[in-house]
Amino acid sequence: MVGESPSPRQRIEVTCPECGHTQFEPALVISTQCHGCRANFQVQDGKAVVRTRPATRLAKPRRESDPIPEPPPPPPPATPFRSVPAAPPPRHRLLRFLFPSKPPREISCFNCGHHYTAAPEAQSSQCPRCSSYVSLLDYKIDGPWNRRIQTRGNVVILKSGSVSGCVIQCHHLTVLGELASPVDCSGDLIIRGHGKVIGTVKCRHLRIERRARVEFFHPVTAASVTISGHARGQFFSDGTVTLEKRSHLNGFIRAAAIVVKPGAKHTGTLEISHDAIKLEEAE
Repeated sequence: MVGESPSPRQRIEVTCPECGHTQFEPALVISTQCHGCRANFQVQDGKAVVRTRPATRLAKPRRESDPIPEPPPPPPPATPFRSVPAAPPPRHRLLRFLFPSKPPREISCFNCGHHYTAAPEAQSSQCPRCSSYVSLLDYKIDGPWNRRIQTRGNVVILKSGSVSGCVIQCHHLTVLGELASPVDCSGDLIIRGHGKVIGTVKCRHLRIERRARVEFFHPVTAASVTISGHARGQFFSDGTVTLEKRSHLNGFIRAAAIVVKPGAKHTGTLEISHDAIKLEEAE
């Protein structure tokens, strides 16, 4: 029928463009080989055409009169300064929750008393005012100790540890064992055990935990005092002395204010510099 495409089974007659040999090929043939001269040719619209071959182009030979191309410019010399690294990507919220960033350390110089900050991972520092060396090492004492400690790190006296005959200067001091030495803390002094403290005590905040029994043989100077256990001694504070529930304090108190919670007990002398005594009512 007119208009129908040729069937694959139909054959057409093609003539080789090289030698003129005539042969029959399938109607859908694209390329074939001449049965007479063995030449390869293509078939387009039912007619044989010479097969196109890809041509390879060669570079044009240079003449002596042609100008010599200039070499590329050399790279710029390396500078002695390092490039500033890019800012690290923001931490994921889960990582910030599991591994929170530590705040900078607050340091007080032993020599001039200047207050400044340092990186939380630092092991030592230098005072920016007087250039004195300041150690930031932490100590954990689990046995007898009689050597002086001077650091702005934290000191922990474990239950099996005992300190005597030396001075302790540190940031935070936590006592679970025995302490028989003078103490000078720029941070908090936390006592969780039983014993007698022989030596002067100076700290920012004194806290005696519940079930602890402590006797101070020398005056205690602190910005604030919180007692939840049993204590005996002389306490001097520019801030507030707080007696928690079921605590017992026996001795002399001089403070700016005192807070006595229900069930707390104080036996001894009390001096309030600003006449500010607060007695909490039972809930």
